[in-house]
Amino acid sequence: MASKLVIIIVFILDLIAVGLAIAAEQRRSVGKVVPDKEKVYEYCEYGSDIATSYGAGAFVLLLTSQVIIMVASRCFCCGKALNPGGSRACAIMLFLICWVFFLIAEICLLAASIRNAYHTKYRKMWNIDDPPSCEVIRKGVFAAGASFALFTAIVSQFYYVCYSRARDDYKKPPY
Repeated sequence: MASKLVIIIVFILDLIAVGLAIAAEQRRSVGKVVPDKEKVYEYCEYGSDIATSYGAGAFVLLLTSQVIIMVASRCFCCGKALNPGGSRACAIMLFLICWVFFLIAEICLLAASIRNAYHTKYRKMWNIDDPPSCEVIRKGVFAAGASFALFTAIVSQFYYVCYSRARDDYKKPPY
């Protein structure tokens, strides 16, 4: 039987991580070019930088929930043998899918947080033809991280239940 406490804790952590990633998408930095008072140079002015913190928080919470699931299931490779059958096959498949979704979500959240924190300060201080732009992160990177975090949450829950079922079936003798 799967531990209800593990399922509830991981569900709450994943839900908060998805919420933070969605909030980061809504609050990502937007840059605009502003001239100084003397009109000598231009600089980039950015809005709030809270999206970086939201993205980093989602990254940490998703990582924590993945660690909890892997510790509870002994990372599928350590521990006692599992009962051969449908539950074990399903657990193996869900284990691999869970890790793929997790890695994609973590890469999106980390890359988006780093890129969102990068700001160009002075845009045109000297007379150069091609000044740096006020680039910001593309729209949808935090959203992609949020969607893959949600996929990770769903798949990791199913993985843990299938793993627990296969582990419990091995303990019961057939006679």
